[in-house]
Amino acid sequence: MWKVIWLGIYFAVLIWSAIEPKGYFIWILEVGPALICLTILVLTYKKFPLTPLLYTLILIHCIILMVGGHYTYAEVPLFDTIKPWFGFERNHYDRVGHLAQGFVPAIIAREILIRLDVISGANWRNFIIVSICLAFSAFYELIEWWVAVLTGSAADDFLATQGDIWDTQSDMALALTGAILALLLLSRWHDRQLEKLTSRR
Repeated sequence: MWKVIWLGIYFAVLIWSAIEPKGYFIWILEVGPALICLTILVLTYKKFPLTPLLYTLILIHCIILMVGGHYTYAEVPLFDTIKPWFGFERNHYDRVGHLAQGFVPAIIAREILIRLDVISGANWRNFIIVSICLAFSAFYELIEWWVAVLTGSAADDFLATQGDIWDTQSDMALALTGAILALLLLSRWHDRQLEKLTSRR
């Protein structure tokens, strides 16, 4: 039943996102990772099913990507609305996206490393997880740079720097923060779900 709900939410948001987005080029760039993610989940579901926690986090991350793809990260209406409330000068939805870029991959990496028994010690495992997330964030920033070089001004909405010269550094710092927060907040919950998953299999 949960699979039907998961897929229903995913495709409902995906279809909404694809209806008259700001631009289909930006939409493809932003939503592409969510489409790739779904493909991987479908292909690996039988051989390597994930914990419910991780499936939920992945769905949330996909929704963040789809919303950003529809409006662009610099123009999500809700975050434009709250700008005056907090005295913000920019739309901070992209900050949410980059925080999630560390938060969700941290649990993905944690689940894979634990289940494949790659690293036994928790401290070293956490260090490797945070390093993986930071490397992933840095690689994504390189992708944004390559897209900007290849497409010129067409990539402005994809970059969503909004005039912030430190945007790249802020994005990576947020991903790093997200990874650390995920490990601090979710590790015990994740461990319990891993135990249940292992016992069922």
